[in-house]
Amino acid sequence: MMTNKYDLLVIGAGMAGIAAANKTASQGWRVAIVDSLPYGGTCALRGCDPKKILRRGAEIVDAARLLAGKGIDTDQLSINWAELMNHKHGFTDPVPHNMEESLRSHGVDTLHGVAAFADNTHLEIDGAPYGANKVLIATGATPRELDFPGHEHVIDSTDFLNLPELPPRIAFIGGGFVSFEFAHIAARAGSSPTIIDRGHIPLKGFDPDLVELLLNRGATVGVAVRRETTITSVVPLAHGFRLTMQHVGKTTVLDTDLVVHGAGRTADLTRLNLEAGNVSYSSRGITVADHLQSTTNPHVYAAGDAANTPGMPITPVAVFEAKVAASNMLKSETAVPDYAAIPTAVFTIPELVRIGMQESEAKANGLNVDVRFTDTSGWYSNYRISETVGATKMLIDKDTDRIIGAHLLGHDYAEVANTISLAMKHGLTTRQIKSTTAAYPTTGSDLGSML
Repeated sequence: MMTNKYDLLVIGAGMAGIAAANKTASQGWRVAIVDSLPYGGTCALRGCDPKKILRRGAEIVDAARLLAGKGIDTDQLSINWAELMNHKHGFTDPVPHNMEESLRSHGVDTLHGVAAFADNTHLEIDGAPYGANKVLIATGATPRELDFPGHEHVIDSTDFLNLPELPPRIAFIGGGFVSFEFAHIAARAGSSPTIIDRGHIPLKGFDPDLVELLLNRGATVGVAVRRETTITSVVPLAHGFRLTMQHVGKTTVLDTDLVVHGAGRTADLTRLNLEAGNVSYSSRGITVADHLQSTTNPHVYAAGDAANTPGMPITPVAVFEAKVAASNMLKSETAVPDYAAIPTAVFTIPELVRIGMQESEAKANGLNVDVRFTDTSGWYSNYRISETVGATKMLIDKDTDRIIGAHLLGHDYAEVANTISLAMKHGLTTRQIKSTTAAYPTTGSDLGSML
């Protein structure tokens, strides 16, 4: 049987894999990309983009309710979940076809099936042999396995984003991005969500003071959070499910209509037969050097959630890493990704954002840091929309007058974070930032006062 031979074979047709395939094909390489799922990956089909569309419905409802009695009549206000879901499908359904067409227009061969290594430079895709001088693994992540009895009754985030209707009661396992974002949507859509988290403070990657403010804001719209609680079983009932839990040594129960997995993700590598390809890996992903090349097979590179890099598990980082890996392959170089000043946000309502160091990290590193906490809830930008919660915490290096950490909770603050990220990446001082005149009145014009 003849083996198909490529300069690069990309495994995983998400945004990272697609970026690398297009970049290398544009330089004349013979490139193929393969996925067992529809092209587009988690972000476009099962994550960031569809989630943000559903969030828009929740934003509208929340914004109107904040102005109830202030000029907005909310008597008939509600989310039609089926219509909102159709709106989401209007975006996601065309994505796979459009992605493939775009790849083919760039000269990339688009393949379908499960890829597995046969040796260092050869793979099989559903039994057919392929050879590649270079392989990029960009398979992303998958929900981590749950180990309690009844875990088979739990749905994942993909299932939630395709629910034809929203049930009255929903339990979310885990206190991370997925649980909080979905719970904030569900609460505005008329459901009663409960987040069950093992830890004392959820959303661990974010500033704990701002997290507490977000928890209080969520409680006002019906988002319940059970901390230091571990699920021991899920049992189906005639209608719904019963969760048995342990909280501080005591057994508690919760009856719900739906249980959603939001308890973290692990690198999706199980079907790749990495041992045959001499590719070292762990639960954190492919073991790569700083320049994203496998430490055990020089023909293999990895990016995004499939690699054990220090980058955050978010799509912009995955795409950035894939482009660096592609450039390194093309030029036979060892460039290292620059992870400085990359913002990450949990799109609750309002949203919570982090850039750079946390306060505890700055102090642990012995930095001469000025911590500037500001309650912005009473500012004009929040009064205008009647938002009751807003706060920022800026960490300024006193020796350089530069921002080393920025933490924001508030309406549209993710957009403000992009300006902060730009300033941090290029070393602007707070004096320089405040010397800029912004359009007013905008949320962005608040940045000088935040500093």
